[in-house]
Amino acid sequence: MALSADLKKKLESVTTATLTTVLLKKGIRSAYLKGPMPLKTAEGKRIVGEAFTLRFVPMREDLATPESWSSPRSTRGAIEDMPDGCIAVVDAMGVTSAGIFGDILCARMAKKGVAALITDGVVRDLAGVLGTGLPVWCQGAAAPASVAGLTFVNWQEPIGCGGVAVFPGDIIVADGDGAVLIPRALLEPVVEAAVEQERLEEWIMKEVDKGLPLPGLYPPNAETKARYEAETRK
Repeated sequence: MALSADLKKKLESVTTATLTTVLLKKGIRSAYLKGPMPLKTAEGKRIVGEAFTLRFVPMREDLATPESWSSPRSTRGAIEDMPDGCIAVVDAMGVTSAGIFGDILCARMAKKGVAALITDGVVRDLAGVLGTGLPVWCQGAAAPASVAGLTFVNWQEPIGCGGVAVFPGDIIVADGDGAVLIPRALLEPVVEAAVEQERLEEWIMKEVDKGLPLPGLYPPNAETKARYEAETRK
């Protein structure tokens, strides 16, 4: 299932909290990327896009060198392959002692129209990265370059990021609560259920504001569901 403009717009209205609940109901328990949190967001806008994956492995002295940055198989090469609107999801193995990208690489990603950078690692050149305007979810910042702790190996292959298996083309939704993955094959049913869940919870919140107690309301019992249907389907 492709991420159409309509599905993307619907997902932009759904919180990651709602998505984790919907995915749980569909048997997907590992969807929340543990670690990445917003370093800079697009003025509070929820980010939705297809995953473009990058993978680091542990640092090896003969491979992780400044000279490797000029190799065709480098982070630079990967960035040039990134399509407009994608979300770069980077497996940095949770390493927080070396920044995977700095301001120049993030600036190039922003120029290419990359929607966001999400990693279980950290960035460097923090002030410069923030200045690029690229939305970033990560675990913070560190001064050393990536080669101080990691070796870049490839892009657009299955990775693990924040404890979640990420395949190229999976759908990523990120907001103030973090980042969530939607398996591409489940996109349409998840979006449909998530939009309805948001609608239901908005109605429940109004009932809470009226002073109604939670038992039978949240989660709704049969009587509450019937009242919800009657009031919202008019």
